[in-house]
This record gives sequence, structure tokens and C-alpha cells, in this order.
Amino acid sequence: YWAYDWQTDEMTMRKYQISANERFYKQEYCGCSFSLRDSNDWRKANGIPKIQIGGNSAGLGERYFTNPLVDAAEESQEVVDEFFAQANELAKVGADKTQRKATLELYKERRKNEAHDGSINGLNNW
Repeated sequence: YWAYDWQTDEMTMRKYQISANERFYKQEYCGCSFSLRDSNDWRKANGIPKIQIGGNSAGLGERYFTNPLVDAAEESQEVVDEFFAQANELAKVGADKTQRKATLELYKERRKNEAHDGSINGLNNW
């Protein structure tokens, strides 16, 4: 148990540093079938490979935490917010595959703009 307040950018970066140093496993979804479905729908709409279950490779990034800056970017607040906004839109259309496909088309051209200057801004995704 850690008694630290991780909800600052500095502590969030420390969390990623510890995770990389210890090579903690990166779980790509919560584990339920609904999360697997919604995560793969979101990935498809954003041109990201499907979740890989097991093995040494991941659908997005590395299987284990390895680089604090890269790991933080993969879990940034912008990425989390975009995922849930798109998942909510998909939930509104329900299980109808035709409607889900049409909704996913809306997101096809959207990509997260990432800073390439190495700056660390807004790492805290709480």
C-alpha cells in the first residue's frame, strides 16, 4: 500500500518511473467482455490494433511499462477522455451493428495530436 498522493504531475511521473523500473504489466482493458468490445471498437476507429490477450506483445505500445514518458502519453487524460466520449456515443446506439459501424465512422479521421518536443504537460490523468 502506498500512502502517497499520486494526484499531482510529479507523483504521476513517479508512478510511471516505478512502473517502468519494475516492468509492471500493462493491462489494456478492465477484463470484462464489454470493455474488450468497446476498447476494440475505439481502437478500430482510431487506427490502433486490437487488444492482444496474453503473450509478450500488446495491441498498443508495449506489454510492460518501459518508458515513463511514452507510458504517460498512452494513458493521458486526453486519451482517457476521448475513449469514454466515444464509448458513450457507442452506448447510445446500442447493439445494432449497423448503427455502431456508422457511429465509428465519425471517429475514423480523428487522431490525438501529440507533442513531439518531449514536454511533460498534464500527465495527471486523475
